Amino acid sequence: MTAEEYLELERQSEEKHEFLDGEMFAMSGASADHNDIVWNIAGILHSQLRGGPCRASIADMRLQVTATGLYTYPDVVVTCGERRFGKFDTLLNPTLIIEVLSPSTEAYDRGKKFGHYRTIETLQEVVLVSQDRIDVERFSRQPKGDWLLSEAKRLEDRLSLPAIGCELLLAAVYEGIFGD
Repeated sequence: MTAEEYLELERQSEEKHEFLDGEMFAMSGASADHNDIVWNIAGILHSQLRGGPCRASIADMRLQVTATGLYTYPDVVVTCGERRFGKFDTLLNPTLIIEVLSPSTEAYDRGKKFGHYRTIETLQEVVLVSQDRIDVERFSRQPKGDWLLSEAKRLEDRLSLPAIGCELLLAAVYEGIFGD
């Protein structure tokens, strides 16, 4: 299947699919905790980004990794400045990507998917959020192209997101999940 055929089918589908190397892969449904964490993060970022140059979108924003051909749907994606789109409103230039890790997707999100993400020239930060323990990891692109890891593992921790001028308080990220 070609990317164009995938995009045409995806426009008409009620389910979301990733696409890579001529194959479509159905995306599994998310747990209640996964969805709550995504909404918590989206709310936090929406209030902090309001009126500025950056915009956040949640799981329905399709992203194309141009260098590798992956089409996917990050849990949260933030773009600063003008957003660029390919066919059928497929985002091309994210600044930050957040993935909430599910037990069934964690290895893929940390491995191959993160490898695809690192090829995106505009991408400055990737945040991986565990859904079954208090653990948020921020990977930031360094001037020479290396990626630096910062971690937060307590509800009272704050994780700075300098690429978009925001911060995540873990108590707010995990509101309704842990510590209530």
